[in-house]
Amino acid sequence: MEEKVYIFDTTLRDGEQSPGISLNAREKLEIAEQLARLGVDIIEAGFPVTSPGDFEAVKTIAEKVKGPTIAALARAVDLDIDRAWEAIKNAEKPRIHTFIMTSDIQIGLQLKKTKDEVLEMAARAVRRAKGYTNDVEFSPMDATRSDFDFLCKVIEAAIESGATVINIPDTVGYALPNEFGKLIRDLKSAVKSLNNVILSVHCHNDLGMAVANSVSAIENGANQIECAVNGLGERAGNTSLEEIAMILDTRRRTLNKTTGIVTEEIIKTSRLVSSLTGYFVQFNKAIVGANAFAHSSGIHQDGVLKGRTTFEIIDPRKIGLTESKLILGKTSGRHAFKTHLESMGYSLKEEEFDRAFERFKDLADKKAEITDEDLIAIATDEVRTIKEAYILEYIKTSSGTNKTPKAKIRLKKDDKLIEEEARGDGQVDAVCKAISMATGVETKLLSYNVSSITGGLDAQGDVTIQLEIEGNKVLGRGVSTDIIEASARAYLNAINKAIEK
Repeated sequence: MEEKVYIFDTTLRDGEQSPGISLNAREKLEIAEQLARLGVDIIEAGFPVTSPGDFEAVKTIAEKVKGPTIAALARAVDLDIDRAWEAIKNAEKPRIHTFIMTSDIQIGLQLKKTKDEVLEMAARAVRRAKGYTNDVEFSPMDATRSDFDFLCKVIEAAIESGATVINIPDTVGYALPNEFGKLIRDLKSAVKSLNNVILSVHCHNDLGMAVANSVSAIENGANQIECAVNGLGERAGNTSLEEIAMILDTRRRTLNKTTGIVTEEIIKTSRLVSSLTGYFVQFNKAIVGANAFAHSSGIHQDGVLKGRTTFEIIDPRKIGLTESKLILGKTSGRHAFKTHLESMGYSLKEEEFDRAFERFKDLADKKAEITDEDLIAIATDEVRTIKEAYILEYIKTSSGTNKTPKAKIRLKKDDKLIEEEARGDGQVDAVCKAISMATGVETKLLSYNVSSITGGLDAQGDVTIQLEIEGNKVLGRGVSTDIIEASARAYLNAINKAIEK
């Protein structure tokens, strides 16, 4: 009989700790709702004590997202635990996840406590959390570099104090798969009470072995994996959710394990997280990369045409991709466009669909072939996560050798049209200055990134801009075949987000 492996998603907590990511409450809720559709067992919604914004986001998710357990992170500190409970108390299934450092290097250099103090703090934290909810998870931070005997003592104390889940983190991504598997096996042998609770692992990818270590842990008795969509997380990231899910699905007979993941939702989840965080997925990323199911070699193409399984171990439809691409162009009508979007899992509201179709027709005039990636970019961009105070109506730019670039823009706010002109160091700079003048919002540029959604000179440009507005970091995104327009959309998107806050 197959054993269940619980999927604990930390995209909204550890994933958001990736440099440059700052999600607002509505974006976090949108991701959490998609994670519920994906079928994750636990959503770690955030670290409530860190900021009022994170507290409100966790509270909103706890109140509105049904199905998965909603977890909140807390240090082994009374204030953290109390704040975590306040945020998740209205969840259908709440969990408090508390942690403390246990390695000699972190206890001595960072925590500056004795081992006896750490032991007492861990037990007290679990008891306090247990007073709020029956579902309490405890993590001995930096477990893989901790003294084994002390690690056993801390785990025993946590279980005796009421922990129902024990998580073993490879916090700095130091372990090798055989070492990590042995640690899990040895802990289960030394701490008998571990057989009465859920045993979890949280692996980081500093040496590129987070997924391998997680699989090794599963083979040695772990039954919960902590991971993030697209492998997001501190430094080099966490165990990739989509990779773990498809390893357990594809090698089901070998590993004799199963999950509750709805694999057909994987691509949609990956694209949503990428869009809202501004973190692009590398082309050769396993499972969700643009090239994961692409074949360029003549031998490979010939094989796949004769039979998909010659070179593909996963059916693309299994993760939510269409097996073959429907080529859409300028002569395609609304029905064909809508049908194809729905086949990819996108159901747009009427006004969103109207805007998406208009952009599709405009793009079809500029590109000979519209790909699924183009359509996903348009659909994702039009499913608004914010109410737009300002709408971009018109852009005109000019520049040339020995000529100062200038831009004229027109924005719509309610029923009012606002026009401004500005000069800048380049056309993008001029457009952004004109938008800033039109909205009256002062900004500081923190980062500006451009990538192409598909190959070719006619590819759509995907621009992400991070601004500082009134002391807050805000991420904006825009898509267009015209980089100037994409930049303007991204800049205005960030301003609209700041206004909504």
